[in-house]
Amino acid sequence: MVFCNTCGHEIQQDGSKFCPKCGIHLPQAAPPTATTPSTVSLPVAALAPETSGLAIGSLICGILFFIFPSAIAAVVMGHISRAEIRRSGGRKTGEGMALAGLVLGYIGVSIIPILIIAAIAIPNLLQSKMSANEAAAIAMLEALTESSVMYSTTHGGFPHTISDLRPSAGSPASSSSAADLIDAVLASGVKNGYSFTYAVVASDPSGNVLSYSITASPVTPGATGRRYFFINQTGVIHAEMGRAATADSPPNI
Repeated sequence: MVFCNTCGHEIQQDGSKFCPKCGIHLPQAAPPTATTPSTVSLPVAALAPETSGLAIGSLICGILFFIFPSAIAAVVMGHISRAEIRRSGGRKTGEGMALAGLVLGYIGVSIIPILIIAAIAIPNLLQSKMSANEAAAIAMLEALTESSVMYSTTHGGFPHTISDLRPSAGSPASSSSAADLIDAVLASGVKNGYSFTYAVVASDPSGNVLSYSITASPVTPGATGRRYFFINQTGVIHAEMGRAATADSPPNI
């Protein structure tokens, strides 16, 4: 309900511009304005920091530093990832993994030259060792042949076994079972990476050995020696590569 501000008359009609009693101009009410709902700012959830993929890669390559070129990759990715993490302002993590990858990578880089040298040197050392064992085996076959000839001069025939040529165990006098012509190690049948097998080929009715054969084989083929050897009372050494030698094998040159 609206009343005139001058005469107090009740104005029944809404929107009247003049008072029907005193005729004064009535003030018009301002049209209602639409209220705009206020926008409420909601807090934005903080983003979780992301682990640097390069840091993870650096750590993995560092663990596998023994596989070339993983060590170099670990060092490169480690440096890049650490710089990336520093520039991220906390948005990326993985500093510890990058540092671990760097340490392992540098260890690998320092070991690589040693591994290369070892890869070259070890096979050469093995070849040299096998060549030395083969030369020693030939020398021992020659010594066994000479000892067998000396034995036959004293005992009327060649030895029955290689142990017949062994030392006399402190006794001043030698015998047919201990002629004291070779050392105890060779008399055991194994020396310098080779195994020596003595075999009687022929004997006379009295049991005197007329002929014999001796084979020399590497104890571990390909590691202690490559060649196999054969010798008999003729004194000629025969050799084979990778298989047992016989009297029919080529002479050793």
